[in-house]
Amino acid sequence: MRIMIIGSGGREHALVWKIAQSRLAVDLLLAPGNGAVGHWVNVPLEPTDTEALARYAREEKVDLVVPGGETPLVLGIVDACREAGVACFGPDAYAAQLEGSKLFAKEVMGEAGVPTASYRVARDYAEARESMEALGGRVVIKADGLAAGKGVVVPEDRAGALQALDAFLRRKTLGGAGETVLIEERLEGEEVSLLAFCDGERAVPMPTAQDHKRALDGDRGPNTGGMGAYSPAPMLPEAEAAKVCRQVMDPVLRVLKQRGHPFKGVLYAGLMLTDRGPVVLEYNVRFGDPECQPLLMRLESDLVEILLACMEGRLDRVSMHFNPWPALCVVMAAKGYPGDYAKDLPLAGLEEAEWSAIGLVKIFQAGTRMAGGRLLSSGGRVLGVTAMGADLSMARETAYAALKKIRLPQSFYRRDIGLKGLNFKK
Repeated sequence: MRIMIIGSGGREHALVWKIAQSRLAVDLLLAPGNGAVGHWVNVPLEPTDTEALARYAREEKVDLVVPGGETPLVLGIVDACREAGVACFGPDAYAAQLEGSKLFAKEVMGEAGVPTASYRVARDYAEARESMEALGGRVVIKADGLAAGKGVVVPEDRAGALQALDAFLRRKTLGGAGETVLIEERLEGEEVSLLAFCDGERAVPMPTAQDHKRALDGDRGPNTGGMGAYSPAPMLPEAEAAKVCRQVMDPVLRVLKQRGHPFKGVLYAGLMLTDRGPVVLEYNVRFGDPECQPLLMRLESDLVEILLACMEGRLDRVSMHFNPWPALCVVMAAKGYPGDYAKDLPLAGLEEAEWSAIGLVKIFQAGTRMAGGRLLSSGGRVLGVTAMGADLSMARETAYAALKKIRLPQSFYRRDIGLKGLNFKK
């Protein structure tokens, strides 16, 4: 079977790693891939060029296309592949608006009766400022469109909120993605990621996870694409997670099916566990990054069989088993991320890190490239050091021990990944 994975980050490396274990996978292509390509083929096509990707998949007789990130899905890679006669895992462009437009997601949640934060919509600075004051000043500012992880601001005070509104609506720092903003009430509680495989009719939840979005220890610093994650998250037990899935995912699947766009793929609900119960902060329409890494470390079933079952509407007839041991991922990033950072820095010690606990550690490459036989950094988030353990404490110790083996100048990582889980009291 020939499979093409679209993307170049740590999530895509994790997908390659797990798909390569399938009894069905014979040949893998990566578009465009990264320094972890190994014996697989890198295809020099960008994830945004959906027509070229679909055409290439048809010409090269690809059996299945698997987009890693949200951009190709929102741009219509599923629709383009359908026209080309190629199977593609994920929702069509209409359903992908759950992530591509926060306003669309809010409207669907309203129709589906899914609990979410109250909000107001604004398209100019004066309107946004008025909306912020109406919500009491303590708000979250969200750009409506895709913004590569930079579209959500959680300001510490009123001045910070006004600064974000000025950046989005006056200075146009996010371009078209920030032309419409949502001013949302700020909720309090623990954040948990709940992901589910969906086949258009049903959602089957994976184990819970918890992401760490801020750049620095103690949830300080700017929001990033994610500095680490672990699974499971003890604040949302498995039995409760299944119930939450019925509350926040099944109704959305019903609405989209009624609209003629059944959701097939991975649906990700970013939850806030508040005093009034779980509330949806946002939906994503793909695996989270870095949640994908610990989840796939724990997955024992054949991922390709699950992907095909989602696409063929038979998710109820495929087995899905996860290792009971927890897994934890720590992101090693270039100094300065998510702002400006140096590139082309030499990487070493990856094999030593994986050998530090054979079978329990996997280094997923994100912002890397090969040049002249050398592995170099090429992005802000460079590696996802992922480990399993008999409990969360052991998984954490193993991951951080592996990190010490890796040599990357001008780099940093958070040192508190997983502590929320260890310190959680029921």
